[in-house]
Amino acid sequence: MTLSAALVTATLLFAVGVAVAHSALERAEPSAGSHLRTSPAEVKLRFTEKLEPAFSRLSVQDAGGRRVDRADGRVDDAERTLMRISVMPLSPGTYRVVWRVLSVDGHVTEGAFTFRVDR
Repeated sequence: MTLSAALVTATLLFAVGVAVAHSALERAEPSAGSHLRTSPAEVKLRFTEKLEPAFSRLSVQDAGGRRVDRADGRVDDAERTLMRISVMPLSPGTYRVVWRVLSVDGHVTEGAFTFRVDR
């Protein structure tokens, strides 16, 4: 392999490694698709990278799209991979958690999932 071919290969491998380093949702409480007997007091999302608090958002909505959280979504001061938000007492039904976060590497990720309160 020539020096230039080796350099191109090394550059491509490095670029792929950087591209997959974006923050991803690692774990959620309640978990995606879960069925709960009682309403949770809060929703917690843990990500694979530290988050930028000023540019990270979290909300919880009912089936009609109305927010049922207490608008206190935040990145945890002590653990910057953790976001949390308090929720009002939830009636039986399906709820959607929506997030958009900026990780310290400068990349935005976003997503959503649902959970259900059965009572």
